[in-house]
Amino acid sequence: MSSLAAAPTVQEGASWQEVLAPYARPRLARSLLDLATSVVPYLALSVVMYLSLDVSYLLTLALAVPTAGFLVRVFIVFHDCAHGSFLPSKRANAWLGAVLGLLVYAPFLRWRHDHAVHHATSGDLDRRGTGDVRTLTVNEYRALSRRGRIGYRVLRNPLVMFGLGPIVAMVVGPRIVAKDARPRMRRSVIRTDLALALLIGGLCFLMGWWQFLLVQGPAALLAGSTGIWLFYVQHQFEDAYWESAEDWTYAEAALRGSSYLRLPRVLQFFTGNIGFHHVHHLNARVPNYNLPRAHAENPVFHDVPTLSLWDGLGAVRLKLWDESRGRLVTFPQARRVSG
Repeated sequence: MSSLAAAPTVQEGASWQEVLAPYARPRLARSLLDLATSVVPYLALSVVMYLSLDVSYLLTLALAVPTAGFLVRVFIVFHDCAHGSFLPSKRANAWLGAVLGLLVYAPFLRWRHDHAVHHATSGDLDRRGTGDVRTLTVNEYRALSRRGRIGYRVLRNPLVMFGLGPIVAMVVGPRIVAKDARPRMRRSVIRTDLALALLIGGLCFLMGWWQFLLVQGPAALLAGSTGIWLFYVQHQFEDAYWESAEDWTYAEAALRGSSYLRLPRVLQFFTGNIGFHHVHHLNARVPNYNLPRAHAENPVFHDVPTLSLWDGLGAVRLKLWDESRGRLVTFPQARRVSG
């Protein structure tokens, strides 16, 4: 990894909140520009993909790449709305988030709740499980039955995570209402499911269900795989931060447990600056377009764990948290530890 120096210590409380407060102010004009450079090109390219079916499906698949890029960018706007950071009005964020949820197949209220839990528990060994990529410690893995170990290995296999993962995360999981869900969350899922049924049903009626799948499938799958990889690498790198609840702190989890993923400029655009994840986790009210400036202007962010694109791809090999060494390890490394 390109930089794994010890992250700077941030004093808890008002100090870092005051430092980031000027950046946590959405600007309507800039937010509207984000919408114009995400939703509009995504919808336009989706139409072009449909029209290209009469020319060549290879052309359709080629167009799926930029379409997926803009869908990722749509998701970042949806994500900012969930944090109430995209528009000045709380109600406007909720309404826009609910609409964008139809494009990314996500019930806004429930996703907002689960993601808030993720922010509140990221890096806490005792509160894993909500909004996380399932991660076991070396000792927990060893305590599993043979079937349990196989299941965990299958779950963490890149082909499953980035191949089947988007289907589960975007299509299957969000459609299911948990039995113990609060009424508000239950209504969020049901309303989104009904709205999607009407929207997708209408599109299939107009263009044909097979054509809908040929257009929507590749772009959604590629965008979903990219999103899962981004979410993974933002917290799953070798010297990540995991602590038991009594030693866990919010600021340290943000600065040491959230990576700065340094991407080429074009990928930074399509991913909505989410690579500045350390800033985002320290203050989720900072809009995506203010994250680079907050990072550049504050020295506290200059020594955080930094990953290149290649580092991020390589981090997929890491599977287990080794509590004795305080780092993520591969399966072979875990076996060597046990020997």
